Amino acid sequence: MGDGALMQIGEVAERTGLSLRTIRYYEEVGLIVPSARSQGGFRLYTHADVDRLQVVKRMKPLEFSLEQMRDLLAIVDRLSGGVRLAKAERERLLDTLAGYREAVHERCAALRAQLATAEEFAATLAGHMDALQSPTPSRATTNS
Repeated sequence: MGDGALMQIGEVAERTGLSLRTIRYYEEVGLIVPSARSQGGFRLYTHADVDRLQVVKRMKPLEFSLEQMRDLLAIVDRLSGGVRLAKAERERLLDTLAGYREAVHERCAALRAQLATAEEFAATLAGHMDALQSPTPSRATTNS
């Protein structure tokens, strides 16, 4: 499929791992807008639309709100829109983008700590199971 090819929602769902319902929801809340519609009214998406959905998909588990997702996407759109921006606006947008990057790093660190805790707990459970499953030496009773 060439770069200009349009995809129907089923193919987009397959490429992104998102459900049709989720993609439609993201459209309803303004995160993604299909680039076109077929004569029959079917949503048609470009590779850029798929890339945008991938950004949203990556933000969701990091607990970004819909408003933050919209804001980040708007910043990226503005910065990459091919329009010459005033220096002050460009700096403001880049500062905000840097803030999102820092938030991602913080959330990744928190997830790594949470994963380490979960792995420690799993090891503790495995240790308990091993102890319970291994035969215990019989206690010799001595009668004198």
